[in-house]
Amino acid sequence: MIATVKEGPRRGERIFVSKSQLKENRALLQVQVADRIFEDHYDIEVEKEVGAGWVQVIGKTTTQYAKAESFWTFVLPQAITEKIKFWWSNYLRVFDKIPFLTYAKNTLIVCILGVIGTTFTSALVAYGFARIQWPGRNFIFTLTLATMMIPFAVVMVPLYAVFKKLGWIGTLQPLWVPYAFGAAFNIFLLRQFFMTIPLDLTDAARVDGCSELGIFFRIILPLSKPALAVVALFHFLYAWNDFMGPLIYLTDKETYTLSLGLQVFQSQHGGTEWHLLMAASAMVILPILIMFFFAQKTFIQGVTLTGLKG
Repeated sequence: MIATVKEGPRRGERIFVSKSQLKENRALLQVQVADRIFEDHYDIEVEKEVGAGWVQVIGKTTTQYAKAESFWTFVLPQAITEKIKFWWSNYLRVFDKIPFLTYAKNTLIVCILGVIGTTFTSALVAYGFARIQWPGRNFIFTLTLATMMIPFAVVMVPLYAVFKKLGWIGTLQPLWVPYAFGAAFNIFLLRQFFMTIPLDLTDAARVDGCSELGIFFRIILPLSKPALAVVALFHFLYAWNDFMGPLIYLTDKETYTLSLGLQVFQSQHGGTEWHLLMAASAMVILPILIMFFFAQKTFIQGVTLTGLKG
């Protein structure tokens, strides 16, 4: 008996087995053929679609549980054998259980203000490191990069003490004001991009009498839109998903963000209502997915052009 592999780069390869072996080990043979096909296609198919696979896993998990009557709809054996009825009203019930729109408004405030602040200040500092010669520039830049090695747990208590003296505990200021002074990673990313812009452009502007701020606003920023978009996207994603900051600094439910609001929703109403929690999670994830799909070209272009050369 001859079994022929009909798929993959090794198409036409034959595996010779006897009829008795085929009958006794049919299951094993199928597994071996499947493994061979998987190995042949791994680098070409599986690796390309691993990202899409994660999207499907997350999407199916949130949407299926969100449309179910309860969590046990997809768990209990008797529930699996029964006809499943989708409850699209779960998405509407989320607004009755938690102030979802209030949480979304607070999250957008933190994200937008943080994006504006960190993008502008990081670009300004990066321009100083990339284009202006001054004593100790490389040393200060090294210290700036070294701050990325400091974990948040080390500065968590000092920051809380500072914000408490400022009277910011319970407000949204601690979540976006610190980023108005720049971020080490953003400064590094923008500096690397600024160094790829030809010096002839800025030198010609200086000869024509343009100031450093004029060069920054009229030449550097217009040419750096891809890198600026990457910085804005990175910070928006971080601020949207941030949980530790709101957990530490926010005390009033009226100021909660979406990530913290979902955590509170999980432990109230007499236990976790998974179907409603998944519905809320789906609504939280949806804006991020939409934004990434529309901005992925700019995102990839910015990362590619930025590079890591010194």
